[in-house]
Amino acid sequence: MSPQIAGLLQLIALIAALALAYRPLGDYMARVYSSEKHYTPEKWIYKVIGANPAAEMRWPAYLRGVLAFSAVSVLFLYLMQRVQGSLPGSLGFSSIDPDQAFNTAASFVANTNWQSYYGEQAMSHVVQTGGLAVQNFLSAAVGMAVAVALVRGFSRSRTGELGNFWADLVRGTVRILVPISVIGAIVLVACGAIQNFSGIHQVGQFMGGTQEWNGGAVASQEAIKELGTNGGGYFNANSAHPFENPNPLSNIFEIFLILLIPFALTRTFGRMVGSLKQGYAILGAMAVIWIGFTALMMWTEFAHRGPAFEIAGGAMEGKETRFGIAGSSIFAVATTLTSTGAVNSFHSSYTGFGGGITMLGMQLGEIAPGGVGSGLYGMLIMAIIAVFIAGLMVGRTPEYLGKKIGTRQIKFAACYILITPALVLGFTAVAMALPTPGDSMTNSGAHGFSEILYAYTSGANNNGSAFAGLNADTQWFNSTIGIAMLLGRFLPMVFVLALAGSLAEQKPVPETAGTLRTDKPLYAGLLVGTILIITGLTYFPALALGPLAEGLAS
Repeated sequence: MSPQIAGLLQLIALIAALALAYRPLGDYMARVYSSEKHYTPEKWIYKVIGANPAAEMRWPAYLRGVLAFSAVSVLFLYLMQRVQGSLPGSLGFSSIDPDQAFNTAASFVANTNWQSYYGEQAMSHVVQTGGLAVQNFLSAAVGMAVAVALVRGFSRSRTGELGNFWADLVRGTVRILVPISVIGAIVLVACGAIQNFSGIHQVGQFMGGTQEWNGGAVASQEAIKELGTNGGGYFNANSAHPFENPNPLSNIFEIFLILLIPFALTRTFGRMVGSLKQGYAILGAMAVIWIGFTALMMWTEFAHRGPAFEIAGGAMEGKETRFGIAGSSIFAVATTLTSTGAVNSFHSSYTGFGGGITMLGMQLGEIAPGGVGSGLYGMLIMAIIAVFIAGLMVGRTPEYLGKKIGTRQIKFAACYILITPALVLGFTAVAMALPTPGDSMTNSGAHGFSEILYAYTSGANNNGSAFAGLNADTQWFNSTIGIAMLLGRFLPMVFVLALAGSLAEQKPVPETAGTLRTDKPLYAGLLVGTILIITGLTYFPALALGPLAEGLAS
């Protein structure tokens, strides 16, 4: 069987698995966020944190809950790293330096999981399991809560109430993320991923010296790392490491976990707004972009240019032979079109165009299907923009799901889509202009520029993957990428919740003959076109200086 056919079969199997899980999981999540019942463990949590889960919140109160909880999480994780050397089970590792501790705390709380350290050489079992893994659950639950709040903004009328943040946070964690992660961890252990608290031990000779490895609760962290679109690896090699991702079966299962909730949330959206067709339209737009990017990546990486590529069957540099080009390409697109950032190959070693595809996937806003929660609310923002553009074409006040899209709503949506490009391009320009950050680049020219552009694209879009080749463990990059991650995560949430509040206050607008049907394939196509045009106009000059220039020169 040719590698191309094997890759196509993997893709078909993945789509079939996602299709089977789509309806039951989407409906289940809708019931979770619509339920008024509180389970006993949830009541204990509410009692400990002093929250009243039945109290409805308007958008400012909901936002205060998001920001206060996240600020406490950053502080807790920062302090945990700073005192690591004094904690039990530290494996002899010293405490983390202040700039790197800040970067890591911001990264994991922002659902980015950018790592400028060697996980197996820096973080103890306590910090990995009690700090980083816990934030993998909580940051994902925060994103899902914000997405559900926006959906309630569409489904409710004549009220500014969006639900209760604490109830949404706890339910998303206890009823959705934890159960699926337990099952995922068991599957990964069965595939060969490790799960222990082993100390450091020698495993043999390597290049004339001894090689040392430590174990860890890897399978459990790997499951929520992928399911929650987090991406931080227990080991520096991330999902290319055989302890995290042992074989092709575990590889396709991890891709399945990455895409599972973001795609299923479109069903949840349709169920909660009372129109499954609206959810299918959003799903269709996401699926078209994801399948298109996957096909383009596989074509680019399988293209044979020269005898070395022909012998290897394609561009195999930086890829694990146990996954091959197909398994690596599918994984790379899944992780950059979501806010996951896990890698099973090194994106810096992809062809020039292949590296550009991973970068463009993040620059779309990671909305196809995007991160857990963030993908849905990002796509709904783009849906509002598409409706607005359609309204301008026909001279009619735009409407979406029975709500008028007026000046106020468009301002919130415009601010949302401008924040991330401003962070990415602004920080990249400053880094290229200053002399010191350039010293961290391994390569010069277009590829060196891509290293820095990728780093800030990954940070501000809360992805977390790295282009490799860039030494990001410096005070400049730890600080600026940390700031980009926090601003890129929480500033957009301000406008999402403000938009949700403004929509919830409106009364429904009756549908007329002139109303744009947003549940049809024509609108889904308009939505895809809007996304590609807005992203292209924003990032094309920067991409032309980096991956496009490199690809055309090769």
